[in-house]
Amino acid sequence: MQYEHSDAATDGAPQPVKILIAGGFGVGKTTLVGAISEIEPLTTEAMMTAYSEPVDDLSQVDRKTSTTVAMDFGRITVDAELILYLFGTPGQERFWFMWDDLVDGALGAVVLLDTRRIQDCFAAVDFFESRGVPFVAAVNQFDDAGSYSLEEVREALSLPEHVPLVRADARSKDSVKMVLIALLDHLMQRAIADSRSAQRV
Repeated sequence: MQYEHSDAATDGAPQPVKILIAGGFGVGKTTLVGAISEIEPLTTEAMMTAYSEPVDDLSQVDRKTSTTVAMDFGRITVDAELILYLFGTPGQERFWFMWDDLVDGALGAVVLLDTRRIQDCFAAVDFFESRGVPFVAAVNQFDDAGSYSLEEVREALSLPEHVPLVRADARSKDSVKMVLIALLDHLMQRAIADSRSAQRV
């Protein structure tokens, strides 16, 4: 994958890059976007009601009172040449149809993981793998989550070695920043590898 050249890169304006923040229900996507965004995040949070109880698994997230029904949106300027637009996906399965629209034009993704509900992590990983979208996986450090090594998490998810796996605290700006740096580094390495492959052909 190569970064596409645009008029923005030639007129002094920063290059815009679309990044998805994905994961299961209640994994911390809205929190992550809010922690790092330099603007007031746009959210589509709706209050949860009794009608959602039969379809939403509230185990481990019993204190959650609202949910994203469309997307979250935030922005962070990396430097004079690069600006990231962050799009947080909805987590409930009944809203997953929106992922197909949100992924359009995305250069990469962060997949947040909750080790308390490891079975809910597979769908997001499979989504980006099947579409060939580069991503990093980030274990969100919930206070009541068990202590698992990154190697154990990678094995449990059958996560390929080429996919970066890191720890994160979605509430911490510094922690989220390191996750995004890991993703940008991964994208750069992919671009270099693709360029070398093209030169050999």
